[in-house]
This record gives sequence, C-alpha cells and structure tokens, in this order.
Amino acid sequence: MTIQNLSDALPRYRPVPPGTHPDLADPGYRSTALRHPTQAPIVLPQRLTEVTGPLLTGPLGPSDHDLTTQHAGEPLGQRIVVFGRVLDSDGRAVPDTLVEIWQANAAGRYAHRNDDWPAPLDPNFTGGGRVLTDAQGRYSFTTIKPGAYPWGNHHNAWRPAHIHLSLFGRAFTQRLVTQMYFPDDPLFAQDPIFNSAPEGARQRMVSTFDLDATQPNWALAYRFDVVLRGREQTPFEEPHA
Repeated sequence: MTIQNLSDALPRYRPVPPGTHPDLADPGYRSTALRHPTQAPIVLPQRLTEVTGPLLTGPLGPSDHDLTTQHAGEPLGQRIVVFGRVLDSDGRAVPDTLVEIWQANAAGRYAHRNDDWPAPLDPNFTGGGRVLTDAQGRYSFTTIKPGAYPWGNHHNAWRPAHIHLSLFGRAFTQRLVTQMYFPDDPLFAQDPIFNSAPEGARQRMVSTFDLDATQPNWALAYRFDVVLRGREQTPFEEPHA
C-alpha cells in the first residue's frame, strides 16, 4: 500500500483539556524550581516512525509481575494486588503495552543507594516490576503496600504511600509516568506533589479498594485504571507540550 499523504496515516488525538496536568513549576514542590524548563518547548514534527515504532517490551521474567516472589524469602508488610486496565481516550483497551512499577518497601525506603533515611531495607524486596497488558488492556501486580517516607521539601514533610507507574501506549512516544495513591491517606492535605495536580484531576491518581478482587487469606486488592489521553486522562508527572 502506498501512502499518498503522510498526515492521513498519522493517528489524531483529542487535545488534552485544561485542568488535567500539574504545572511544570509549582512553588509548593520546591525542586521544580530547578527541574522545570525555563524556555518554551520546541515542538518536533510527528512522523510515522514516532507513532508506529517498536515498543520497549523486552523479555519478561516469570516473577516480574509478582514483587513478593523475586527473592529467596518473603518480604515484610501487607501483601496487596494492584490491578486495572489501560484505556485510550475513547475507552478502548490498550493491549500489549508495557506497565512498569517502582516503589518503596513497607517501611517507606527505596532499594536505592541515594535513599539513606533510617528505615530498614528489606533484603527480600527491591520494589520493581513490569507486565504487559492483555487483549482487554488488563494488568495486575502482586506487591507490598509501601510506607510513607520523609523527603525534606518543607518542615515535617512526608510523602503519602504511593506506587510509581510508567506506561507506553501504542507507540514509543506515548509514555505516561504517574503515581498511584491509596484511598483516605491522611497525608494528602500536606503533600505538594499530589496537590500540584488540579483539584478535579487528583482523584484519578487514587486507587479504589476492591473487596471482590481481594484474594482470601492472601492479599488485599486495589484497582487503578489508567487513561492515556482525553478528558479523563490520568495526570502526568511531567507533561509534554
């Protein structure tokens, strides 16, 4: 098949409505003063290779989806299942997309050399996993509920319990990095990262406890659906122009 006009072959997306993503510079989130761009972004032309190129999937290990079985022993903490669907702006499933997570352990400490606050490391939990969505856009992880941790942004600053997610859409350039929170966290009110998202979009980052999906005598369950684009789009951590 010969493509007569490249623009006819490119997918078209609905514009993201205002009130979805945080501002790149947020006074309450102090490190954005150094992280946000100071000049207007340069919008590069979208070509067919950018929206049809290969995805970063790679081989998946047998325990990549289950963070509680990646080591010789069992990790400490509350075992949970985090599951949901990845959807596009029209509510259609996004299959075969890579979902990656990373998180702190039950004590609120990351398995990273730069995290040195006095909370215990867990030798049986490193906090990273990945999975591909199925034909209905579904994903599922078994993990440990993370703890809160201090982060020095302001006096007595603590991050609410959260899990980071990275998702790729139908093409390499369609990436979403977000955070999933847990319902009714008492630290929401004083967390500038959570509150940097517009008020109407914040609840899209909060998971829902699902008793029906809980595995009896094994793990509680939290549902977190991710929408890549559109009016109900999940807020980005660092939105693109």
